[in-house]
Amino acid sequence: MNLTRSFALVLALGLAPAAFAEQHSTEQTTDQATEQAKAPAVVEMTLGAPDAAVEIVEYASFTCSHCAAFHGDQFKKLKAEFIDTGKVHFTYRDVYFDRVGLWASMLARCETPRFFGVSDLIYSKQRDWLSGNDPVLLAENLRKLGKVAGLSEEKIDACMQDGDKAKALVDWFEANAKADDIDSTPSLIINGTKYSNMAYPKLKEIIEKELGN
Repeated sequence: MNLTRSFALVLALGLAPAAFAEQHSTEQTTDQATEQAKAPAVVEMTLGAPDAAVEIVEYASFTCSHCAAFHGDQFKKLKAEFIDTGKVHFTYRDVYFDRVGLWASMLARCETPRFFGVSDLIYSKQRDWLSGNDPVLLAENLRKLGKVAGLSEEKIDACMQDGDKAKALVDWFEANAKADDIDSTPSLIINGTKYSNMAYPKLKEIIEKELGN
């Protein structure tokens, strides 16, 4: 999927539908608005040994079908063969094409230790929860996935209605995408070099070369 649109509206439309009425129902003072602008830091989601010889950063979107295919195939093989064996340190970074991708990210990040488990569920069920164009229905589909993953309803609502986190995630995404010149998903940065999506044999070949094998 190509990055061909402006992301200015993603933040404006960032919160899940249930949050809109609450978000806009009361006026805010200048001090309150300033306080909300102090967005929290975003935690990097990583797997593997921090001192591994190969560093891989994946840029992906939860609404990207190619990313779902990557996580259903190449990523599982990568994890088993290189991440779990201490040869690769892996970092996942979000790309937001739309507000729905942002909502999915906010759900996956509800509890940091569960991130990769929840993200795997979101990708594996992408065709189911992403069907249709009704934002209310899509948000409800994501909430259902959160419950399947073991998150409480209260936790899910708090995560998906966190305006400060939404702002922080969008700012973080834009800074990363600009720094690494990301123009499509999935994209991989392997020891500083950018690659587009590829079949696992090619990915393995690149990693083995970086390992000196």
